Amino acid sequence: MNDIKEKIEELRKTLKYHSDRYYNDDAPEIEDYQYDMMMRELIKLEEKYPEFDEPDSPTKRVGGKADNSFENVVHTVRMESLQDAFSKDEIREFEKRVLDVVNKPKYCVEPKIDGLSVSLEYENGVFVRGSTRGDGNVGEDVSGNIKVIRNVPLKLNKNIPYIEVRGEVYMPKKSFDKVVDRQLLNDEKPFKNPRNAAAGSLRQKDSKVTATRGLDIFIFNVQRVDGVTLTSHKQSLDFLKELGFNTVPNYTLVDNIDSAIAEIDKIGESRGDLEFDIDGAVIKVDDFEMRKALGSTAKFPKWAVAFKYPPEEKQTKLVDIEIAVGRTGVLTPTAVLEPVHLAGTTVSRATLHNQDFINEKGIAVGDVVTVRKAGDIIPEVLCVNEHNSDKIYEFPKYCPSCNSEVVRENDEAAIRCINPDCPAQLLRNLIHFCSRDAMDIEGLGPAILETFVNCNLIEKTEDIYSLTYDKIDSAQLEGFKEKSINNIIISIEKSKENDLGKLIFALGIRHIGAKAGKLLSDHFRDIDSIINANVDDILAIDGYGDIMAESVVEFFKLQKTVDLIKSLKSNGVNMFSKTEVNDTRFSGMTFVLTGTLPTLKRAEAGKIIESFGGKTSSSVSKKTTYVLAGDEAGSKLDKANSLGIKVIDENEFMEMIK
Repeated sequence: MNDIKEKIEELRKTLKYHSDRYYNDDAPEIEDYQYDMMMRELIKLEEKYPEFDEPDSPTKRVGGKADNSFENVVHTVRMESLQDAFSKDEIREFEKRVLDVVNKPKYCVEPKIDGLSVSLEYENGVFVRGSTRGDGNVGEDVSGNIKVIRNVPLKLNKNIPYIEVRGEVYMPKKSFDKVVDRQLLNDEKPFKNPRNAAAGSLRQKDSKVTATRGLDIFIFNVQRVDGVTLTSHKQSLDFLKELGFNTVPNYTLVDNIDSAIAEIDKIGESRGDLEFDIDGAVIKVDDFEMRKALGSTAKFPKWAVAFKYPPEEKQTKLVDIEIAVGRTGVLTPTAVLEPVHLAGTTVSRATLHNQDFINEKGIAVGDVVTVRKAGDIIPEVLCVNEHNSDKIYEFPKYCPSCNSEVVRENDEAAIRCINPDCPAQLLRNLIHFCSRDAMDIEGLGPAILETFVNCNLIEKTEDIYSLTYDKIDSAQLEGFKEKSINNIIISIEKSKENDLGKLIFALGIRHIGAKAGKLLSDHFRDIDSIINANVDDILAIDGYGDIMAESVVEFFKLQKTVDLIKSLKSNGVNMFSKTEVNDTRFSGMTFVLTGTLPTLKRAEAGKIIESFGGKTSSSVSKKTTYVLAGDEAGSKLDKANSLGIKVIDENEFMEMIK
């Protein structure tokens, strides 16, 4: 029995981890199908061994939890999850359970949109609040971001005293492709699929960012309504249409389960033709009185079931391998395939990651390989089915863009071109330099930067600050009117006042992200001190290791860097830290913030800590001074206790800053 208990505990731990990665971090590490199969195994074990029941088991919880970056919203009507079915037999078992309670039910069948579930509330026909599902009971207030979604009506067609509806925010495939293209150009880690892209976009702290992501919404349920009587699901969807909502498409009312299964098959066949992602189809008992009789479990309504489509895999021939050069010089391989129809679309390219992945799979040009769409979106090569060559593919020894010799440094999977003048890296460097977390130059997006590079307005990074109205205007570029040119010039001028930390990140130093750039800036206070620092000086910064420190020192030794900094200085770009330190009571201290604080947001607490000379970290280690913990602190609190790190709550923290 100990083995069974250990297996159950391990499954719970694994599922909680992956649920957190999926719902709260928008960064899943496994496919939905793998997660679903683990959940299925845990459900069976818990049913067979009830003595190992646990109230907090993933089988009894809905979705994620509220993120304390936003205000919490307590749902008056619980936003439940759905029970999954993976076969037609399981759908028929669902029907048997329904027929044990009610007679002659009708079913409404609709596609299961793969996005982020939200609640929208209206008073007297006017939008008042939008919130995420969270754990089903408590979600996040994301009203500002909901408002910028094009199909969210801010005023309904009828003056309803109060109505709360549930919908799914999603990212259309075309929008997803554009976002990923921008991320790849900027050498950022791309979203894995539209669902995670939608979730990440809806949780942006700046609604202007959300507005650029092309999100959309389908409404599929009435949660509460005053002043109107609704008796069935189809009637409620028809009513929602009248109010002006973009309802879930292709919903169909059927008389029996066989017709419902036929609709599921029909929806499945059309998946590839849709402009949005679905991960299944939902069968719902139509009559609301019957739903009341059927009720719910701790997690699922008993009147609905979600059929999940299995991931599709196909074999095809790998006809070539192409190499692209990224912003940091990393060479990335892409498989060119004989076109194959997969998950509703034609696939002709797939990721191969790096040389280690190719070696592990034994991949060679000419092989027959199995391809799958990860998350139904990004094609990947799973394995080799038939080798047509004994020679595994090897990366070129010279950069395909500039013909410089490429290198592979110790302990790195990446092979890179280290020529700082490599033309393939210029555009990506520029995009990174102008991005929001870097110099934040509005108007200089990827498309415009590419145009400026192609017409020789920009040949190196520092040329950005030599742009003038006359230079851009004289290039006679289509679509560049007086106002748009002036806006670009104003944004460039504004960027000169940025904090030094943003400039450090914008320079694109290997291993130095936005937070590391700020640490460097706040520690040394000006660019010249950073340039003159040695490795030991930089290692004095908590959060810096040998690789990061060496990378900074080597970067500022480069003649190209010297020339760039000199040019930026002459153009008036700020070279000093603007972080204000009230006093140094937290100097040398590192805080880790976790859980939901009663009144402070974690970002607010972090700013307070930094204003007193302290630092914040995302992970607990022996270097941690304090862990500031709120409700649902989780694994970071456990680690702090195991290491003997002092844990404080918000009241103690407020005493410390008096």
